[in-house]
Amino acid sequence: MEEEEAAAAAAMAAEGGGVPHFFLCPISMELMRDPVTVATGVTYERKNIEKWLFVYNKFTCPATMQRLPSFHLTPNHTVSRLISSFVASFPSPPPPPPPPPTPFSHRRKVDQVEALLCSIRTGPFKSARLKELRSVLAGDANLLDDVNVSSKVLECVIAEIVNSADFVGFGACEEAFGVLALLPLSDKATVDVVVKPEHLRPIMAVLQSGSADARVDAMSILVKISKVNRDHWIPTDQELDLFTALLELLSDEISSSTKLSLCSLDLLLELAVRSRRSRSRAVEAGAVRVLVELLPEAGRRSCERALLLLKRLCELPEGRAAFAEHGLGVAAVTKKLLRVSETATKLGVKVLWLVSSFSAAGKVAEEMVVVGAVSKMVTLLHAAGGSSTKERAIAMIKLHGGHKFPRYPFSIAIAVHFPLKL
Repeated sequence: MEEEEAAAAAAMAAEGGGVPHFFLCPISMELMRDPVTVATGVTYERKNIEKWLFVYNKFTCPATMQRLPSFHLTPNHTVSRLISSFVASFPSPPPPPPPPPTPFSHRRKVDQVEALLCSIRTGPFKSARLKELRSVLAGDANLLDDVNVSSKVLECVIAEIVNSADFVGFGACEEAFGVLALLPLSDKATVDVVVKPEHLRPIMAVLQSGSADARVDAMSILVKISKVNRDHWIPTDQELDLFTALLELLSDEISSSTKLSLCSLDLLLELAVRSRRSRSRAVEAGAVRVLVELLPEAGRRSCERALLLLKRLCELPEGRAAFAEHGLGVAAVTKKLLRVSETATKLGVKVLWLVSSFSAAGKVAEEMVVVGAVSKMVTLLHAAGGSSTKERAIAMIKLHGGHKFPRYPFSIAIAVHFPLKL
């Protein structure tokens, strides 16, 4: 059917008050709402042809009775557009159709998922079946939102992960993590299943020894858990191991992958807001050192995340001490001021303010002069408007004034004695 022919039929039918036969489903003889075309070129209402093919298990085109080489249904956008124009041409358009029942295509996919789960539980080639399951789920949000489907998938995947003691060397287990990472994990009941110690241990092991993709999947799972479960869900004996594994990812050569680095930082940030103990454990695991050494080569997104995490860690005495003891800490943060983004500058100033406020007479103040941090604070003073960042810059200049360190430039002394009005 040519578009011009259908358009002409629509125009004539509109004048005569009838419905063009091109717009009627050959099965129901009703106006089509969701027209799709089968392999023979005939167009049908989707729900009618799906029922014909998948409920009645027919293999032929209803209109021509030719055997269909495939069951692929192609949306007919031309007919759909013409039907919409035809309906809109009437003063009182017909009422919308009632909500359709569960689509047969969804039922078919549910059956496909259940067949794959059965094959995973009982058959060989688990890796291939898990990969196929991941592909089916990844392309269908309705399947992932189906509580019945997601609960069955969760049960099967968790069993596969736990039952593989030496899973790190097997592709099947990494594919299982890929499937688990697709699930919403948005309710506490589901999360409570995942955070059981026997289920968390394999996740920790993947973070330490898995492939790059498996590590990203594991971190995605943990981020989802953290957003739902605000309690302290990490077992005490695994907390330090978790921070160590994440920090190793940031400092490892494998973390040259931006995605892997950002995932690590996102999870560290999520964990750092949990409690003071979590931040303390992060410092103990060497987070300050790793973050400082990450900064020089970090892009904007990684830089902002690293500075935010540094700020949170430097709110603790042990975090400030670790920063002050690092020979490149002040220089690394200073280099990012006024060069990356406004957010990075604000966070960097906050880090330096936290550290210098508790180390005014120490080496931090001296380092700030040497690396040009104080000069950048003066530059910030001349920015338009008032802000907490400017207030902190003034506070640091006053705190480490020229009377303590003669090498401060003359402009700093002026700023100290004649501060700008905020």
